[in-house]
Amino acid sequence: MTALVRLRDAHVVHRARGGGVLRRDRVYALTGADLTVAAGETVGVVGESGCGKSTLARLLVGAERPTSGTVLFGDRDLWSMPAAQRRTAVGTGVGMVFQDPSTALNRRLPVGRVLRDPLDVHGRGSRAQREERVRELLGLVGLPAALADALPGQLSGGQRQRVAIARALALGPALLVADEPTSALDVSVRAQILNLLLDLRERLGLAMVFVSHDIQTVRRMSDRVVTMYLGRIVEEAPAADVTDRARHPYTRALFSAAPGLLRRVEPIPLTGPVPSATRPPSGCPFRTRCARADDVCAARLPEFAAASRPAHRYRCHHPVEEDSPDHEPAHPRPREPT
Repeated sequence: MTALVRLRDAHVVHRARGGGVLRRDRVYALTGADLTVAAGETVGVVGESGCGKSTLARLLVGAERPTSGTVLFGDRDLWSMPAAQRRTAVGTGVGMVFQDPSTALNRRLPVGRVLRDPLDVHGRGSRAQREERVRELLGLVGLPAALADALPGQLSGGQRQRVAIARALALGPALLVADEPTSALDVSVRAQILNLLLDLRERLGLAMVFVSHDIQTVRRMSDRVVTMYLGRIVEEAPAADVTDRARHPYTRALFSAAPGLLRRVEPIPLTGPVPSATRPPSGCPFRTRCARADDVCAARLPEFAAASRPAHRYRCHHPVEEDSPDHEPAHPRPREPT
């Protein structure tokens, strides 16, 4: 499959706030990330708050520059391009849906103007063609054309998120990055937005990166699930296998704490707080919360190891054994609440 975006040994390091002149701590937001997103696939990214999920998403859409490493669009290094070419590559090739539509949309502009702005900026078609595209986008996300004259503040949360999705699709991108797209919505509309994203993926042939702390939703939405911890990718597995065949203790701990499993997963407790990203532990970053940790874990970061199934890798010195496979389909649709 054609690779749309590739991260190669990507690092993001920020200077911490405060600390005075003599103490300038660094926040290791992302460390050594390698990830490829292929045309037409959905990659789910999961982990606790502060694990680097949103930083990873910002790299994929060119909203943040890596401190080191590369971001490749096709075969071109995004940050080696001239600024104008980079804006065109990102603006036309990737769309992003943010967590909170109430802050992602300009509340002073009517919906039609919000949707037309990307078309205006990139000079797509005549004015009449742009207006027609706005109507097409509203229909694509299940909104009536009459809402083009409404302000975002007059819409419900679910309608605003549909507008945000439509705006992300305005230029026909090949990749859609959704960063916690349902976490700010009422429970009653979350399934509707998830179903919409699945439908758009099928109808438009989109690749998607779906970021969430909800591991069950990620599994249902994705072809492949990436688990992040303290700025590192610690496991990558096919979504159909991740419940029973996850090898990293952290991935298993996330699943064992999630409600709604069809079959019981042996619980793996998470003890203690997540370490500070300014002073990550030596060796394996998960060792301070892992019951399996020993001196080897403290001394050396585990390399990626290949699991028994294709396209499954993990970083762990003492991995969890695989369970018997559960043949649940990778893409059951989220049910709408009754």
